[in-house]
Amino acid sequence: MSGSIFVGGGGEGYGTPQELLLNYANRHGLIAGATGTGKTVTLQILAESFSANGVPVFLSDVKGDLSGLAKSGSAEAKLHGPFMERAAKIGFTDYAYSGFPVTFWDMYGQQGHPVRTTVAEMGPLLLARLLELSEAQEGILNIAFRVADEQGLPLLDLKDLQSLLVWVGENRSELSLRYGNVSTASIGAIQRRLLVLENQGATQFFGEPALSLDDLFLTDAEGRGRINILAADKLMGAPRLYATFLLWMLSELFEMLPEVGDPEKPKLVFFFDEAHLLFDDAPKALVDKVEQVARLIRSKGVGVYFCTQNPADVPEDILGQLGNRVQHALRAFTAKDRRELKQAAETYRDNPRFETEEAIREVGTGEAVTSFLIRKGAPGVVERTLIRPPSSQLGPITAAERGGVIGASPIAGKYDTRLDRESAYEMLAKRAEAAAREAEEAEAQEEEAEMAEREFKAGRRYSGSRVSRSTSKPTRARSSRSDSVGQAFAKSFARQLGTRSGKALVRGIFGTLFSGR
Repeated sequence: MSGSIFVGGGGEGYGTPQELLLNYANRHGLIAGATGTGKTVTLQILAESFSANGVPVFLSDVKGDLSGLAKSGSAEAKLHGPFMERAAKIGFTDYAYSGFPVTFWDMYGQQGHPVRTTVAEMGPLLLARLLELSEAQEGILNIAFRVADEQGLPLLDLKDLQSLLVWVGENRSELSLRYGNVSTASIGAIQRRLLVLENQGATQFFGEPALSLDDLFLTDAEGRGRINILAADKLMGAPRLYATFLLWMLSELFEMLPEVGDPEKPKLVFFFDEAHLLFDDAPKALVDKVEQVARLIRSKGVGVYFCTQNPADVPEDILGQLGNRVQHALRAFTAKDRRELKQAAETYRDNPRFETEEAIREVGTGEAVTSFLIRKGAPGVVERTLIRPPSSQLGPITAAERGGVIGASPIAGKYDTRLDRESAYEMLAKRAEAAAREAEEAEAQEEEAEMAEREFKAGRRYSGSRVSRSTSKPTRARSSRSDSVGQAFAKSFARQLGTRSGKALVRGIFGTLFSGR
C-alpha cells in the first residue's frame, strides 16, 4: 500500500512511472477512447489498484469482461509472455497475479445480489427523467409524491405509484384547488410510461429490501476494498433505466456521506461506464444537477470516473472537473471527428516532446495519453503511457465461478427474499374497501328506513307526520355520512400532520428521500 497508483510507464522508452496520487483520486477522472483501444483493461487495472489500497470501488460491467477481477491471472494464459515483457519494459517490478474481493450485483437478480430501491427514494425528478415525462406530467408526478408524503402513503414499488395515480385522478377536482391543474390525460400518459417501464423489468428494481449503500463500503480481511460489479449486459437493453439507476446511486451517496475535505485516499471510487447515456437527451436542469453533485461530492471523499468513447460525450462544465485523464486512441474519419479530436487535445497541458493531437490519434491498443494531478492539484504534463498489465484474469469467469463468489459474499442472503409490506397500494385498497362498506351500510340503512316509512304509511289511520320516540337514537345526518372527498382529504391530512410530528420527509438535490425515512 502506497500513496499512489502505478498506471503505466511514459517518457522515453516508457520507463518513467505514471502515477495517480491517491490524495487527488477524488478529483474525478475520465477514461476515453474508441472501441477496442483498451478502455476496459484500464478500468480493470484502476479498480485493482484502488482495491489494493483499501478503497472500495463500484463499477458496471457492460460486456461481462470485468468479472475476471474476482480471479487471479495465470501463467498458463496466452498473454502471460506479453504481460511479463510489458511489466519489465515499464519498470513494474512488483507485478504479480492476484484475484480481488468482488461483490456481484444485478438489477434482475440473476448474475448477482438483487439491487432494489423504492419509488420514494428514487424521487420525482429522476423518475420523471426515467419515464421521459413532459413538464406538465412531471408536475403531476410531484403532486403525487407530495400527497404520499403528507398522507403517510409509502411508495415502495410500481403498483404503489400506479394506485396512487388512480387515486389522484379520482380526486383531481379537490387536488387541483390545492396544487394546480391535474389532467386525466397526463395521468394516463404517466401510467402508460410506467407500463413500458414495467415491461422492461423495472418491477424487480423497485421494492424492498432496498440496497443499503453501506454494503458498498466493505473491505476484506486483508484490508482490501471490495470491488462492487453491477452486471449491466442485460440492463443496457434499457439504457435510460441504467443511467437513472447510477445517477440515483450517485445522488444517494452525496446525501448520506459527511464532509471530509481532502482525505488521504477516497472513501469510494465510482466508475460510470457508457457515460454518454447519462447525458443523451437530458434536460439542462438535470445536467446542471449532475454538475453540482460532481462538484460537491468530491468533498465527501467520492471519486467519479466517467468512461466513454469520446470526451465530447461529457458536457464541458463537467469535463472541466475531471482532473485525472486516460485518453486512448480516437479515430478521426470525418470533419466532426477531427474537430472533437482537436478539442480533446486542447484540454491537456502540452508536452514539448510530441503533439498531443497526433499522439491521441496514433497510440496503439494498451497505450494511452495520460495526465494526472500533481502537487497542489495542478494538472500534470500530458504523456504517452504504456498501460500496465492486469493482475487479475483478463476476460470473464465462468457461471459456476460467479456462483461461488456470490455464495461466499459477506452479504449473501441479505437481499435474496423480496419483501412486500403494507404500502400505498394496500392502504388505498383498504380505504376503498372501507368506503364501499360504508356506502353499502348507508344504502342498507336508507332502504330499511324507507321500508319502515312505507309500512307506517300503509298502516296508519290518521294524517300527520311520524314522531320518533324520545328514547330512540337520532339517525345520522346524511350530509355527515357523505362528506365530500375534499373534506375527507382535509381531515385525513390533518390527522397525518398530527401523527407525523417530528418525522418530516426531506428530499435532496435530486428529489430523493434522504432523511426521516
